Amino acid sequence: MPKNRFRLIVGLGNPGEEYRLTRHNIGFMVVDRLAYKHRILVDKRKFGAVYGLGRVDGRSVILAKPLTFMNMSGPAVRNLAHFFKVDTKDLLVIHDDIDLVFGKIKIKRKGGDGGHNGLKSLIEDIGNGTFARVRIGIGRPDTKQDVKRYVLNKFDAQQETVLDEVITMAQGAVVTILLKGLTEGMNLFSRKEVGLKGQIRKNGF
Repeated sequence: MPKNRFRLIVGLGNPGEEYRLTRHNIGFMVVDRLAYKHRILVDKRKFGAVYGLGRVDGRSVILAKPLTFMNMSGPAVRNLAHFFKVDTKDLLVIHDDIDLVFGKIKIKRKGGDGGHNGLKSLIEDIGNGTFARVRIGIGRPDTKQDVKRYVLNKFDAQQETVLDEVITMAQGAVVTILLKGLTEGMNLFSRKEVGLKGQIRKNGF
């Protein structure tokens, strides 16, 4: 990708302090980590999102978090992409995934919504699902717990002890995609996960 072209990196989540540390907001957490590590000020409010422009090791990026609730994320992302003339091939979405075990990351080139309301809204408003994703596993609840309540709750005490490592690994995956491409990102990160003792280990899909 030419260095002077913007890459739009969107973390999905819900706005507001009550949701800040919940499982559904891990996409926001990764964008915040990227902003901190690369000194990008994410403070512009327009298009239904908060965003900032900067560089990640020479690559021009827009870091963004929709200010609408998860199931209405699409219009903000569509409007940002339209204003900055970002094609879907230059859109990277970071989101939680209950179908992956906690601490596992999987990178996808494109796809459907997989039952994720944020992705569903994006696909409906953008018109297709041909954008890349960094999926971050949050695991499924036990059979007695409602899925909606599970994703809108905070990580449990054991998960909290290694959450920082999970976020660090996810932001590393984003940087690798930016600098080396999706294929390299898949090769390096799609077989890794952070165990509940904090070790990053390789495993099978």
